[in-house]
Parts: sequence; structure tokens; C-alpha cells
Amino acid sequence: MPIRSERWPEGTPSWVDLSVKDLEGAKAFYGGLFGWEFQDAGEEAGHYNMASKGGHQVAGIGPAMDPNWPCVWTTYFAADSADDVAARVKAAGGQVAVEPFDVLDVGRMLVGIDTVGAAFGVWEARLHIGAGLYNEPGALIWNELHTRDNAAAQEFYGKLFGYTFNDLSSEGFTYATFDREPAGEGLGGIQLDTDIPEGVPNYWLTWFGSAGVDADTAKVGELGGTVLMPPMDSPFGRMSVVTGPEGEAFGLIQLPAAE
Repeated sequence: MPIRSERWPEGTPSWVDLSVKDLEGAKAFYGGLFGWEFQDAGEEAGHYNMASKGGHQVAGIGPAMDPNWPCVWTTYFAADSADDVAARVKAAGGQVAVEPFDVLDVGRMLVGIDTVGAAFGVWEARLHIGAGLYNEPGALIWNELHTRDNAAAQEFYGKLFGYTFNDLSSEGFTYATFDREPAGEGLGGIQLDTDIPEGVPNYWLTWFGSAGVDADTAKVGELGGTVLMPPMDSPFGRMSVVTGPEGEAFGLIQLPAAE
């Protein structure tokens, strides 16, 4: 079971969270789907809830501060210094939508907008390192940017975190993984997506692990979500794309069994 208790290296997608209008409804959905347990951080933290699996933190869910905000899973990248990353976001041509600020004594964060218009978070860990469980059913496995402009996205994130890219493209499919190590296994991916509806911004998609994609996809519908992409096989495992009850998209993936 991959468990982490130390800070994630800078540039690693290390945390995801969700702001919702119906907090109790979201907790019922994700608790039912993944078996998550929740701990309310209290009024001082805006009733942000830490979701855990097997005693290890996996994600955050909190009430939306503005009912007009879209309901999306936000990907956070680990940072040694949120302030330094904020400066690099601007130097690389992006925007800092929310300037760095302290989150009590647990960390420091910002929200950025890249040069293709996708929002992302940056997390400088203090008491909270980010995901403590990963690459397991019900935990974070992968984060990928869906963009109409692959080249611009790679240029931005290459400048921001010093990523190298491994092109995995094939006919009709443009995809690259990114890493901070030339021979790394990949920290996430960037996909050219020409099917993004007009008016919908480019976005980061969160993938959670599944012990059985077909069963979990069916359960999504039973719990009040919807299926955007039915289960299908891929070189990376069996997968589907679904939404939660407030329309937030995420992926489910069942990794191939180790040989």
C-alpha cells in the first residue's frame, strides 16, 4: 500500500479538493463510492473536511464560499515555496488568481491560471503534506491536463516546474507525460482534447483508483452521479469518466495487475 508521510517533491501533483453546495450530499456520494471517512476541520477552517481511507488522508471537500463557483476537482502541485512559484507563474505568462496565503498552520497555498486558461492550486506543506495514500482504490492515482493547445501548456509547465516530457502520442491521440526526472515514470499527463465543449475552459482531470471500474461506474449512477465515458480498456488499465452529483468530473481507473 503506497503511503507517504513526508512532503512531496516540488512539482508533484500532491492533493486534490472539491468545493460543493451540498456538503453532506457530497460526503454521502464519495463515502458510498470510495469508503471515505470524513473529519470536519471546524468553523475556523470553513468546515473543510479531510477525507481519509484506511486512516490516511486522500482528498478534501468543503462548502463553496460562492454559490456561483463551478464545482470541480482542483489539482494542487507541491511547492517548496508558494511565493516563489507565484512569481514563476507570472514570469511564465500565467496568472495568480489567488495570491499566496497561509491556511492556519497546515500550509500555504495559491490558485493559478496557466496560459491555456486552466486553473490549478499550489500547496506548500507544513503540517499537512497532501495525500498520504496514493495509487490505491479510492485514492489519487493520476492528474492530467485536458487542453486545446498542447504546445502552449507544455511550454508553461516546463518553465514553471522544469518538467521534461515523454511523448506517448499515437494516431488520433496526442498525449505526453511530464516529470522532473529525465528517466522518471511520470508525474501526470497533458492531453490534446479537441472535444472540450465551446465555452468550457481547459481543465485538470483527477483520476482515482478503482478495484473494479465496471462496478464502481454503476455505483456512481446509483449514488446520483452520471457517466460521461463508459468503462473501456486502455494500455494503462480499465477506465471510465464520471461526474459527482454536482457535475464535477473525475476519472476511475483500475490499474493492470502486477505480473
